[in-house]
Amino acid sequence: MPFAQLVIGPPGSGKSTYCNGMHQFLSAIGRKCSVVNLDPANEATSYPCALDIRNLIKLEEVMEEEGLGPNGGVLYALEELEGEEGWEWMESGLKGLGEDYVLFDCPGQVELFTHHGSLRNIFMRIQKMGYRLTVLHLTDSYTLTLPSLYISTVLLSLRAMLQMDLPHLNVLTKIDKLANYAPLAFNLDFFTEVQDLSYLLPHLAEEASVTRHTKFEGLNNAIVELVQDFGLVSFETLAVEDKKSMMTLLQAIDRAGGYAFGGAEGANDTVWQVAMREGMESMDIRAVQERWIDNKDKYDELDRKEWATNQQSSTSLDDAGGGVDIDDEEEELAKYIPNSGVTVVRRS
Repeated sequence: MPFAQLVIGPPGSGKSTYCNGMHQFLSAIGRKCSVVNLDPANEATSYPCALDIRNLIKLEEVMEEEGLGPNGGVLYALEELEGEEGWEWMESGLKGLGEDYVLFDCPGQVELFTHHGSLRNIFMRIQKMGYRLTVLHLTDSYTLTLPSLYISTVLLSLRAMLQMDLPHLNVLTKIDKLANYAPLAFNLDFFTEVQDLSYLLPHLAEEASVTRHTKFEGLNNAIVELVQDFGLVSFETLAVEDKKSMMTLLQAIDRAGGYAFGGAEGANDTVWQVAMREGMESMDIRAVQERWIDNKDKYDELDRKEWATNQQSSTSLDDAGGGVDIDDEEEELAKYIPNSGVTVVRRS
């Protein structure tokens, strides 16, 4: 039974960067992984693409032939993928991946995962092939800095959860950049746990003169009550270049999708598989606040020193001819430096 992540989120939330980073991370811990690009506009993927929708249909060709804009072209492309010829191509490609753990890099148009049916229909057909799916909804953590953006994000996340109807995790990306922005109105756990949003209403009123108008008061209260009545939304955090952050998120994904429970015997589990199940080096939200907001510079310096020490130790072992005879898995663990091992290639 193969497992897969369905990576959704608005433009700029870091979907392709995440897929690239998670592919590298999974490869480093010995989990065979493939990435599928479902975005017909993504012509330059930073990750090795096992299956690419652009081999079936390209956005620029759709726009030219059908006279559509970018958003309409993406919708058209996914409807084509959902059709008989498109699905035959998709099904054949996925079967060729065998039991690989799959990351699906999805388009960023929010209507695709809030009310349009094509993406959901594709997910359901993938599920019928035997895949255990987990939706990963990425959002830039910058949205925490403005009450209006945050409340909009919570609403969008709630709508996507109801639309997709699958195991679902909402993730605040680029958490390592949060210290560079304006101070948050509350501690990080207020936002990740989506606590009593009524406390945000005074801050919302102060954000802009238009939001102070009495006609918005009832609307704001209704939105807050709606979110809290459902009680579904919460957030994980991610700094894609940090090992502990990647590991903590992967543990949450594995629990949500069932991967964490593994095979009944567990006799052939690798060191990394055991570590992932046992919660190795995970971070709770207080540790995230401490690491990335309250004392980021201090921890950055500690990481640099630890990395330098590990490099020196590795060099010394190489000069001594290896020193200790250890197996491949232990060697991989011994070499692992404080970052995630992920190399992020950012688009210019």
